Amino acid sequence: MNNPLVKYATPLLEGRFLRRYKRFSVEAQMHGQAVWVHTNNTGAMQGLLACGNRVLVSKAANPARKMAYTLEFIEAEGVWCGVNTGMPNRLLKAAFEAGELIFARDYTCLKMECALPAELSLQGESSRLDAFFSGGGQPDLWCECKNVTLVENGVARFPDAATLRGRKHLRQLMRLRSEGLRAACFFLVQRCDATAFAPAAAIDPEYARLFWAAVDNGVEMYPYTTTIYEDGLDLGAIIPLKRD
Repeated sequence: MNNPLVKYATPLLEGRFLRRYKRFSVEAQMHGQAVWVHTNNTGAMQGLLACGNRVLVSKAANPARKMAYTLEFIEAEGVWCGVNTGMPNRLLKAAFEAGELIFARDYTCLKMECALPAELSLQGESSRLDAFFSGGGQPDLWCECKNVTLVENGVARFPDAATLRGRKHLRQLMRLRSEGLRAACFFLVQRCDATAFAPAAAIDPEYARLFWAAVDNGVEMYPYTTTIYEDGLDLGAIIPLKRD
């Protein structure tokens, strides 16, 4: 019997993608009628947004919420792709608490959405990273989480649109590494057809340049696949980096 690390509160509901409207909403056909569905994924979702693609949505716990559903998955070319950008943080935390996060097993404390001390921030500006691990006699570990939905010829790629924010995170992680701390990126590939990972140089060449500079300066990169069940998600295997 499956026992996924992150379980859905209620069963996911199926529909068909119709169109995207602005940044945070899509229109889907469910039960024979068009409904508005919230999406927290502001990326391009490249290759996923074809009219008629199957979608899976979750029902909002708050009945008063403006949009009653949240977009969780889109099917493209027979592959389910997880588009909920909150899932990497949730799965990272659940995996750590279950002792299944290999690169952070020796730590005893995890804080999510943690503010960086001013002396460690880029040019002293206020900044946050998704996760901060401490304790266990280990050097502090700062980690940023990213959701990955783009796969080309078996290679998972990030980002799917140019990202100033993503570039800033890489610069920040290199800054932390220069201070003798551990710094990492946790990439959650929410689909089953990736066997390697690389930055999307054709989409954001500057991000790709910074990515490999970060690797060469000791920033740790952990691209994980996911195992998708009907009732939740599990952490899959780490896939290797690929230099194009």
